[in-house]
Amino acid sequence: MYPTISEILRLPVIRQGRPSVVAGASGLENRVRWVHVVEVADVAQLLNGGELVLTTGVALPEEDDALVAYIDQLATIGIAGLVIELVRRWTDRLPQAVVAAAERNNLPLITLAEETRYVAVTEAIAAMISEAQVAELRAAEQIHETFTALTVAGAEPAEVLREVVAACGRPVVLETLGHDVLAYDTAGGSANELLADWAERSRAVTMDERTGWDREAGWLVTVVGARRNDWGRLVLLCPEEPNHRLIVLIERAASALAVHRLAARERESLERHAHRTLLAELVSSPVTPTDLAARSTALGVPLQHRQLVGMSVRPRTATPLGRRPATAMATQEVLRDLAEATVLAARRAHVDALVGVVDDTDVTVLLSLPRQTDVDGVLARLSSHIHRASAAAAQPMPVVVGVGTAVEEISQARRSLLEAGQVARAVPVQRNGAVEERGFHRLHDVRLRGLLHLLADDERVRAFAERELGPLLARDHQRGTRLLDTLRHYCVHGGNKSAAAAAAHVSRTAYYQQLARIEQILGVSLDDPESVLSLYVALLARDIRESG
Repeated sequence: MYPTISEILRLPVIRQGRPSVVAGASGLENRVRWVHVVEVADVAQLLNGGELVLTTGVALPEEDDALVAYIDQLATIGIAGLVIELVRRWTDRLPQAVVAAAERNNLPLITLAEETRYVAVTEAIAAMISEAQVAELRAAEQIHETFTALTVAGAEPAEVLREVVAACGRPVVLETLGHDVLAYDTAGGSANELLADWAERSRAVTMDERTGWDREAGWLVTVVGARRNDWGRLVLLCPEEPNHRLIVLIERAASALAVHRLAARERESLERHAHRTLLAELVSSPVTPTDLAARSTALGVPLQHRQLVGMSVRPRTATPLGRRPATAMATQEVLRDLAEATVLAARRAHVDALVGVVDDTDVTVLLSLPRQTDVDGVLARLSSHIHRASAAAAQPMPVVVGVGTAVEEISQARRSLLEAGQVARAVPVQRNGAVEERGFHRLHDVRLRGLLHLLADDERVRAFAERELGPLLARDHQRGTRLLDTLRHYCVHGGNKSAAAAAAHVSRTAYYQQLARIEQILGVSLDDPESVLSLYVALLARDIRESG
């Protein structure tokens, strides 16, 4: 940290000259980067800004306009301040034009009433600057050592932010790139005050570089991320322009946070791989591997003498995930994020579980619960956590949670897992992606649709659907009509023609004509309950087969 003009004025060598601040007093906290003796009026090529300029004034021009131009030139360069000795050129006071120009430019102007050895002044100020630079280097080195230790120890974000506050005493906030607060430390202040309207305030602060200071907001901000994968910002409340030490502090803290996230994701990836391997072995073969229980226990999920419940967490979309127009990598990324959200939910619900992506459609979960546990209570709590965690994931996506029957033997776990997958796939999803609002679904919730899912690959079911609907499908294909949708609305609304017409957005007269045409094409009466039931079963079977 460079010394301020106020600090320099307290030096004995300066005080001996009886200094007086005659203009620009509000700039006395300017930092002095260097000190320079200049006895010429043309100084543009000699200075870089931030200097304290010392002069006797002997070489300055006589005319007021030229003196004003000289002051304006110094202010434009951005010097910290100007010291003029009142001995050789001016012996009483400076010209009023010089004082007025300095005041107008908010440039600190100091006079020395006594002859002063400028060489002693430059030596003293240079020593102050050198000491400050050495102190800055030592502080930066200490910061590097502290955050390197935190990184190696795998410190959590809260620990990193706590160390930032300990180093500077200022509030700090870690946020996502979407301006959601992930963690914060108020430095002893009010959390409500710190976080009030946070998202709105944060959106107003933009940076062209990875680290920058916003003067208006009083924020020092740096981007958090690694491997070209930025995911957040670290914000340090800093009302005054930050020094080098604060910049080093926030950047090293951001690096520690980025490394922690990478390490955490790597650990999660390894854990997910181990879980996926066990689940794949369990699902793929009716015969349970003899060492599976021991391997699962080693992963922290005991399977013996427990209640085991299969669960399937499936993205809630109208089109199956595996058949959407997206790359396989994008599909796996969605499921990976969903798996991490499910793991987070299980931890929050304090439930032991194997969690992995076994196929390209859903996240497979095997819950391991103590035998005396209220299974329904745990499922309600866990599914609530899953819905919240998936909504807050990197790629937010509503989900369907299918649950299998609770079993007590490892050999029966496969049945529970397969049942959960069937349930998740059988939950009816509307074309807009909506489903019945429920935390989780069991086999008895999906009823006939669940049975048809189990029989989806049966050739006899396919033949039945084609036989029932074939003429209607052919008519729609040949003439571009949508009679199949008309029939679907009729069946879904239990034969209520008025409700079906409203759902189809067709007038009742036109809808009745379409129903009459369907009866003519299929040779059935839609007033016959058995005929309607057969057609509805055929429609469900066809929809399930089309959905994959």
